[in-house]
Amino acid sequence: MKNTEEGDEKKGKNKKPDTAGAETQPVSNFIRNIIAEDLAAGKNDGRVMTRFPPEPNGYLHIGHAKSICLNFGLAADYNGLCNLRFDDTNPTKEEVEYVESIKEDVKWLGFDWGERLYYASDYFDRLYDYAVQLIKKGKAYVCSLSAEEIRNFRGTLTGPGKESPYRSRGIEENLDLFDRMRKGEFKDGTHVLRAKIDMSSPNLNMRDPVIYRILHADHHRTGGNWCIYPMYDFAHGLSDSIEGVTHSICTLEFEDHRPLYDWLLNELGIFHPQQIEFARLNLTYTVMSKRKLLELVENGLVSGWDDPRIPTISGLRRRGYTPEAIRTFCERIGVAKSNSIVDMALLEYCIREDLNRRAQRVMGVLHPLRVVIDNYPEEMVEEFDAVNNPEDPSTGTRKVPFSRVIYIEQEDFREDPPKKYFRLSPGREVRLKSAYYITCVDVVKDEKTGEVTELHCTYDPNTRGGFSTDGRMVKGTLHWVSAAHCVEAEVRLYDRLFTKANPADDKDGRDFKEFINPASLETLRSCRIEPSVAGALPGSIFQFERTGYFCVDKESSADSIVFNRAVTLRDSWAKIEKNM
Repeated sequence: MKNTEEGDEKKGKNKKPDTAGAETQPVSNFIRNIIAEDLAAGKNDGRVMTRFPPEPNGYLHIGHAKSICLNFGLAADYNGLCNLRFDDTNPTKEEVEYVESIKEDVKWLGFDWGERLYYASDYFDRLYDYAVQLIKKGKAYVCSLSAEEIRNFRGTLTGPGKESPYRSRGIEENLDLFDRMRKGEFKDGTHVLRAKIDMSSPNLNMRDPVIYRILHADHHRTGGNWCIYPMYDFAHGLSDSIEGVTHSICTLEFEDHRPLYDWLLNELGIFHPQQIEFARLNLTYTVMSKRKLLELVENGLVSGWDDPRIPTISGLRRRGYTPEAIRTFCERIGVAKSNSIVDMALLEYCIREDLNRRAQRVMGVLHPLRVVIDNYPEEMVEEFDAVNNPEDPSTGTRKVPFSRVIYIEQEDFREDPPKKYFRLSPGREVRLKSAYYITCVDVVKDEKTGEVTELHCTYDPNTRGGFSTDGRMVKGTLHWVSAAHCVEAEVRLYDRLFTKANPADDKDGRDFKEFINPASLETLRSCRIEPSVAGALPGSIFQFERTGYFCVDKESSADSIVFNRAVTLRDSWAKIEKNM
């Protein structure tokens, strides 16, 4: 079903952004089948309402991007609504910084929640009342066991739990104790409120789960108004119900929690959304756990939540990944019922595919080697036309200055070249892209180290623009920059953060941090880039010809430009991995 933009804007409905490179029609999956069946049966009065419910206890990662695309995308495709709701029930781990970063990430991905921004803390009074209702029904009780005792009483996967000695408390006593908990009369950990279900249930989540605990901590929105807070499992389903969510789409780890979700709604007799679980996104060569990502940040193993080496959406954005490419990736991996791990190479392929269409080409020399063209006039400067993007002719051309002294890549010269090496070497002629043919006539070396420091070449003036008038051909074409006109830059070469495909799952029990890739970041200074990049704003993306795709970093300034490598031109990791 397709929405009209005008109608959606007036109603505040979700608009699904275009997905570059993705299929035009939504791909069928089991969740779409469920929704289609519900609509055909007239369930929920024909409504479709989803929600994206992050906990504001860290930055979002690409796994959350899959959930965002799914929830907002389904709402758009079925002419429905999608709420953004923060499940902020743990004040000890939640921060306003995380709330703002999540809102920024969702918007950056191209989705809009309109006026439907909610917080579980909006419902604290109602959630408290629901807890009181359960107590009055004899379905909840105040338990005074310690946290360790509750764990010990819980039982095992193969053996039943043991009932708390406080399970038999009367309704009036429970109401009084819960009211006093609310008033702050007890210290943290003294009491909890537990649902009274079944301590012999094969599902551990149904063995009298804790639904409220005492926390004398200020909340980022309610301040010190509360000293008891609902548990996530209690607040989540009830918040869905309050908002009228029809399809509560969760990742697969919540499957065992669904019986509790259903039990709470049924016991309270309130609107009952349908919880549906799908497989979360797992990606090779990274970790997708907020706890592990926080560990990397707090231990200084990465530069922060937006470090381009970690899979946070802010990190991917800083690295130069585009929302279009991420949405394409999420559509291509699809929606499944069983967990699997997706190869990082597929994500990188989607990035290359998107950036190839949109990135302006420039010439950048990362490891400069000075070249003097002896027979080129010293004061002469020419400008050559270079195509901005061959994939998009509408982007036109730019002027690239050329002078007597240029820089080429160090690896584009070999004094003693191997077979099938077609770049520059003594006596060999090569093409400078869009400029001239040059021939190496002399090599200057450092007397102490023997390192090549400068080349002397001659050029053929009859090859202007990089084409010979006599029809002769050369096999090597090099990129270059004019020494007098280029921009000096810092370039950060980011690679995969881990050397192991699944660092969080090691058979020998080693900590995931042991697999950090020591070559995940290489910083190059004094790189030389053509002058067209001068003044480029942070977030601007370029393809350095023959090298890769690069994004201007947020740390750039008018006096210093910094580039982050988004992705190489080709997937070379597979070859590297085989040699490790």
